[in-house]
Amino acid sequence: MNIAIITGASSGLGVEFYKEIQKEGLDEIWVIARREEKLRENSEKFGKIKTRIVPMDLTVQESILKLQKMLDEEAPCVKFLVNNAGFGIFGAVIDSDFEAQGAMVDLNVRALTEITAVALKHMNEKSYIINTCSIASFVPNANLTVYSSTKAYVMSFSRGLRQELKKRKINVTAVCPGPMATEFLEVAGIDKGVSKMFDTLPTTKPSLVARKAINAAKNGKAVYTPRALFKVYRVLAKVLPHGMLIPICKC
Repeated sequence: MNIAIITGASSGLGVEFYKEIQKEGLDEIWVIARREEKLRENSEKFGKIKTRIVPMDLTVQESILKLQKMLDEEAPCVKFLVNNAGFGIFGAVIDSDFEAQGAMVDLNVRALTEITAVALKHMNEKSYIINTCSIASFVPNANLTVYSSTKAYVMSFSRGLRQELKKRKINVTAVCPGPMATEFLEVAGIDKGVSKMFDTLPTTKPSLVARKAINAAKNGKAVYTPRALFKVYRVLAKVLPHGMLIPICKC
């Protein structure tokens, strides 16, 4: 049985990945998020192939163990793993709740790493791992300090893992979108007028990001970044000192 696993599948980019990945000839899609009612609603509205609803909080260790048990018992072939679960919080670290900052690290870093390690045991040649990263991974962003740091980890993890898996012909792609019209901004507390940077940056459609990210993964790309502006930013982040860019990129 060939399956896809999508985390953070209850809204936004996760739903778009769910809709797009149904075109890949899979037998089943496992959708993971905390909000079971949203997963069921999306499945009823957009589902065209068999969908497994897997409600769980990935910041809880028992959830990872539950997923591992499901995979070991059913032994599917995971053709696509989409690590999309994650969130950000806007504001200076000194003004932020330490538990929320820690939860961000738990979900964006630890859960992504553990799910990948668990799923890899069930992946084979021409399987794909898609990690939702961010343009925030290119340069540390003040006022999104912890979030941008977690996404720098996702970028480094994706590139290193990609090299490890080349002989097995499993590709890993880091997807680095900019702002999108999703729940991310609301959850992060970035309302209009709060951040001049977010008010001026162009947005990208989540449906476009999902479609092109899957194509990039299948074409063996290491990183997918939408929009010419963000591609240029990615290059500048490689050639210019971060000390020069950090004040400019403050959110």
